[in-house]
Formats: sequence, C-alpha cells, structure tokens
Amino acid sequence: MEILAAYDLTRSYRDAAKICGVSHNTVRSYVKARQEGVQAPVARQRGRITDPFLPQMKSLVEQSRGKIRGDVVHGKLVDLGYPGSIRTTRYVLAGLKSKYRAQNTRVHRPWTVEPGLWLQWDYGDGPVVDGAKTVLFVAWLAYSRFRIVIPLRDKTMPSVFAALDRSFRLIGGVPTYVLTDNEKTVTIEHVAGVPVRNPQIVAFARHYSTAVHTCMPADPASKGGVENAVKIAKADIVPKDTNLRSDYASFAELEAACEAFMEDVNSKVHRATLEIPRDMLRLIEQPKLHPVPAVPVTASFGQVRQVPPNTPMVTYEHSRYSVPHTLMGQRLWVRGTDAEVIIVHVGEQGPVEVARHELTRPGVPAIIDSHFSTTRHTVTDQGQWLSQGTSAWANFGTASTNTSDDIDLEGATE
Repeated sequence: MEILAAYDLTRSYRDAAKICGVSHNTVRSYVKARQEGVQAPVARQRGRITDPFLPQMKSLVEQSRGKIRGDVVHGKLVDLGYPGSIRTTRYVLAGLKSKYRAQNTRVHRPWTVEPGLWLQWDYGDGPVVDGAKTVLFVAWLAYSRFRIVIPLRDKTMPSVFAALDRSFRLIGGVPTYVLTDNEKTVTIEHVAGVPVRNPQIVAFARHYSTAVHTCMPADPASKGGVENAVKIAKADIVPKDTNLRSDYASFAELEAACEAFMEDVNSKVHRATLEIPRDMLRLIEQPKLHPVPAVPVTASFGQVRQVPPNTPMVTYEHSRYSVPHTLMGQRLWVRGTDAEVIIVHVGEQGPVEVARHELTRPGVPAIIDSHFSTTRHTVTDQGQWLSQGTSAWANFGTASTNTSDDIDLEGATE
C-alpha cells in the first residue's frame, strides 16, 4: 500500500508506517508535502564512511586474490586516516571479496578423454604395519575408471617403478600418458614455470614408451579423479572407527586387503558412466593400450643376486639376508639404504618386494622365520624325538633281559 493511502485509511502516522514498513517520520514528510502542494521528498542516498577509501580496499583485495583479512585492511586504512570502526571495515570488505570471487571464479570444463590415453597416480597414507608406516599407491584409468591400489613401504624410486610396472601388467597394457603430482621422484625443480624431470623417470618412460606429465603446483583440481580414488581407498583399507577394520598383522594381509578392494570397486557399476570398470577396461580400453615390455626396468632395483638352490639366503655387503624359501634358485635384486636392505623379485606379475631387513654385520645373518619351509623341524619336534628315543631304548633293554632269561647258555655252571 502507498504511504498516503495508508495514512488516509488510518489517520495515524505510526499505523501507516507499520503498514508500509517505513518510519513514521517518513509518513509525516509525505503528508506535509501533500498539504503544501509540493512533490513528495526523494530518499537521499547516504554515503559510507569507507567511501573515500574504497580504491585502496579494492586494490588490496585484488593484490591478495580475495584472501586478505579484515584486520589487516583496517590497519592499513587507519594509517591513511580512516576514522571508522573495524566492524564497518569488515562489512564493506566482505562485499568487495564476494564481488571479486564472483568475477574471478575458475570455470571447470568436463574432461572428455579417449580410451587408452591417460592413467593418473597418486599416494595416500597407509596403515601402520609391524611398527612401520606404509604408503598406498593409487592409480586410476581416466576412461574406464578402473582403480588400482598397491601398498608400498616407501615412495623411493625403485618402489614407484615397481608399482607402475605392476599396474601396467595388471591392466594389460601401457597408456599413452601418465599424470601425477610434482614429487621429487618425477620433477626435480621448476625453472621459469617449466618442470625439470628426474632423469630416472625419463628413462623409465622411454623404456615403456609412454610420457610422464605433472599437474600444476598446488592445483589438485587438475587430477581430481585420482584424488577421489585415494580418498575412497583410504576410507576402506586404513583401519578407522568408521570402518571398524582391525589392524593388519603383516604386510601380506595389507596386500590381500588391497586386492579385495580392487576386486570390489572394479566390479560395481560406476555412477558416472553407469558401466562396470572391469568390463570397460576389457572390452574398450585394453585394446587401445600399448604392449608392456617383457623385461621391466631393473636398473634402480640394486645388485643382482642368485639364491642358492638349498638355502634361502643372499649376500649383500658381506652380510647374509633371508628370502622366502620359494625363491631358492631364483635371481633377485638387492639394494641398501642407511638403515635397511630391500630385496626385489621380478616375476610374471612384475617387480615385487619380497623381503626387507635391517642392516646387519658380517657373521650375524638377518633371518625371518617365515622365509623358511614350514616343514622344517622345530625345537619342540626335537624334544619329542628325544623322548620317543628314550622310551624305545628302555623298551629294547627290557626285551633283551627277558630274552636272555629264556636262553639256556651252553657250558653255564650252576
């Protein structure tokens, strides 16, 4: 309702003001103007105390890309003679920052990828196994959404190479490009915004006939697919209160959990494609992949050692280290760090770490009991043998005495 009509109806300034949602003084000014025969007053636009300082505030917002805090802006304005309160500064600054974000919002375009082109990989924090922190290597095929999770003990170059080789053999081919973050194993530094690749990763890419690309620094949106795969893998594999998963007793249990996770997620219908990733990989993407070299990259795995045919031990730096007894007679690769010795075996599924020992000195072999055959005799078995042998010898003595009593010796005297 109009102000004058409301006043004519109520004949009260305050009642008309309540009906129109204005001040009673406004109603009085309208009625007075009508009685005097002049035009109704126009609302005056009152300025803010911050208006003289708006150019400085806008400049600070643009320089900080919309991230500057209100107390920082207020301090700078006070130095320029600003007499207002910090509350007013924060209120005006919030509007300027909101307008800046609306004008500079990053627009994301959906990524339409061809089959066989891209594989992305990243890392996630794995569970603690045997008192040591593990790493989850997570790879993701961009087209089929096929996910790979491989547990690692570290993120060193040999471990990463072994995980990539296993991934290629698992999907049955090598994609044209692989994308990852700017880890030191991939990118040494950036010069004028151009990434400088690690020579070892360049040699690895050349061996597998692929190209390694990295994301922009501090830009996880450029590899959002694998970031989401890492989040899902950690939520299911790492023991938490949300999944009630118990701690892993061994690294083999963690590997089994990762394999079960891959089997589960790759057999379900993906909500983005409404297809099963395993079927999309087998029917569409796998024929587009390049063949995997028969011989993996082993230059970074260390020194070659031949396991004896009857003792699952290898020698490194004059010290002996045990390996699984199933590898007797096989060829292994051994490398050492400041505190550990890592042993790798290359089989049909690619490079696999089979043993990891703390450094030892010559004459004191490093042995893991599970590396030896389960049919070997234990101390308890030896005790049972001794007990059985003693009983048998006692029975033999008793039998001999009884037999001699029954024999009539010739020439014996009474």
